[in-house]
Amino acid sequence: MLVADRYRLHVCIGRGGMGEVWQATDEVLGRDVAVKLMLAHGTDPSAADRFRLEAQTAARLSHPHVVGVFDFGTWDGKLFLVMELVEGDSLAGSPSDPLLLPAERVAVVAAHAAAGLAAAHRQGVVHRDIKPGNLLVDADGTVKLADFGIARFVDDPSGALTTTGQIVGTGLYLAPERALGQPASPASDVYSLGCVLYQLLTGRPPFRADTATALLYQHIDTAPVPPGRLGVALPPEFETYLLSLLAKQPEQRPPAQAIADWFSSGAWRAYARPVPAQPGPHAPHHPAGLPAGVATRSAPMPGTGQMPGTGRIPGAAPLPGAAPMPVPAPMPGQAHRPSSAQAHRPSAAQAHRPSAAQAHRPSSAGAPASRRRERPGSTTGGLAELSRRRPRKTAAVAGAIAFVVFLIIGMAWLS
Repeated sequence: MLVADRYRLHVCIGRGGMGEVWQATDEVLGRDVAVKLMLAHGTDPSAADRFRLEAQTAARLSHPHVVGVFDFGTWDGKLFLVMELVEGDSLAGSPSDPLLLPAERVAVVAAHAAAGLAAAHRQGVVHRDIKPGNLLVDADGTVKLADFGIARFVDDPSGALTTTGQIVGTGLYLAPERALGQPASPASDVYSLGCVLYQLLTGRPPFRADTATALLYQHIDTAPVPPGRLGVALPPEFETYLLSLLAKQPEQRPPAQAIADWFSSGAWRAYARPVPAQPGPHAPHHPAGLPAGVATRSAPMPGTGQMPGTGRIPGAAPLPGAAPMPVPAPMPGQAHRPSSAQAHRPSAAQAHRPSAAQAHRPSSAGAPASRRRERPGSTTGGLAELSRRRPRKTAAVAGAIAFVVFLIIGMAWLS
């Protein structure tokens, strides 16, 4: 069959309720093309004008992730559209065998599809029918968007619903604002793309219902189930970003260019890092970058060969003239405790246990906490400490002693 005396149709490669797509050859330029024949457009008198306007808009889009539009016209009472032929398949799969892709491949689909949408949105073009069947993958794995601005007039002439109130074709991927009767916008394409990505990861669209009305209400009111709860192994950043595409309010969804940049950068691979636990009062501190359980030591204090707050470094030479510190023998009936060179800090059970030097020393009830006892034999230090703490008493005692001394000397002199 020869269309418009130029495009020879060979094989029908796709068919829908409103049209069919053929693999064809452009006999003028000698290249393979895809020709889409629009059927049953006579029910809408303005369909031809709208189709021509949208076809001209789509033809201005030249992008690696958009199926190119070469020509359009009327032949034998039918509208036809000539497009780039993509040697590959769509992402539609089948109802009995849904297409499931790993996270890495879905990230590529997201980056490519969002880049194509961003190019269209910059030209003021809204796709209006993002679905797996309109995402084509060529032999090199490149994803291309098909049917820009056409599906609205062919598969869904009244926007979101037909005159009988039934959802046509795109109900599973319909943005909430469109379900409410509002016009499509770039954010509507983003929501539909989010639904497609969700389906490629989980094998099911985010919302399913037995009736069209129930499906509409789910898009409007129901939050999607996170893919992780459905058993999908997905980085937390990927899941969070995907759910942002499915936000109910259009202004809460990221723009298409931001989506393309985010997935292209590989940011989706990052896993959430756990917040480091604060060390407890007796927990050893591990420097950043070292796993727990690896013994670490601080640097020795200069010139001492000792660790701050610990015993001597094993193998370090002692200071000249410094005698090693003897380890006191345990008292009878008392369990042996490691010295400061054996343990960095006492355990919780030992923290309140008095030392051997404190065990035989009676405590003075009511004495100030800052008062320190002097070692036996340190009389000079004791008098100095007493004069500093009790100056009036010390002066009185000193005066009394001086009076007694002078009295004894006077009596001795008189006798």
